[in-house]
Amino acid sequence: MTKVFLVEDDERLSQLTADFLRTQQLEVKTFVDGSGLLEQVKLHQPDVILLDVMLPGSDGFTLCRALRQSYQGPILFLTARDTNFDQVLGLELGADDYVIKPVEPRVLLARIHALLRRAKPTNTKTQHRLHFGRLSIDSNSRQVMLGQEQIPLTSHEFDLLWMLAENASQLVDRERIYKELIGREYDGLDRSADVRISRLRKKLQDNQQNPQRIKTIWGKGFFFVADAWE
Repeated sequence: MTKVFLVEDDERLSQLTADFLRTQQLEVKTFVDGSGLLEQVKLHQPDVILLDVMLPGSDGFTLCRALRQSYQGPILFLTARDTNFDQVLGLELGADDYVIKPVEPRVLLARIHALLRRAKPTNTKTQHRLHFGRLSIDSNSRQVMLGQEQIPLTSHEFDLLWMLAENASQLVDRERIYKELIGREYDGLDRSADVRISRLRKKLQDNQQNPQRIKTIWGKGFFFVADAWE
């Protein structure tokens, strides 16, 4: 059964949300703040974490940063409409998506299922592995090696890297990334893809100011340079 961790300090809202998700055959564990969250995540490795931004003690941003030290599964931020939620900051810290409260239960469920689908490892009979110099990407194990170092990526970061690498030395346009990986149409303003590219560059030791491995083609998309990984 799919395991969901829900971190929400509004106990009534938390209970209503948990009850609905349980009717949809999801296993839900609730938290009113971050106390004990990191330990429970390490012990039980939930399939997805729903994380409120405004929490007593450590806020959602702080918890997200801490979670990403050991948890690579999907994180979805829950934020009230009247809070000053910084979408870019949330994504830079490692969140995969966010929803504005109040949210219709079935909309939340759909967003959870979308995250889970994109996080699910590829099941194929043939092993798929790509090599570019010191970079090795394995889609079955979803592991990335740069030389002798394993690079920890979130599920969304891996999917984006795989898409770019599969189309090495070709332009991958923004519209395709948003439609296939992010799950919504590109509106010309959304910076989600740029944030994920920035995080990939940092983890893959690319030059952030003058990238040589994953280039941005302004107004069009992104370009994975096949011969830049020696």
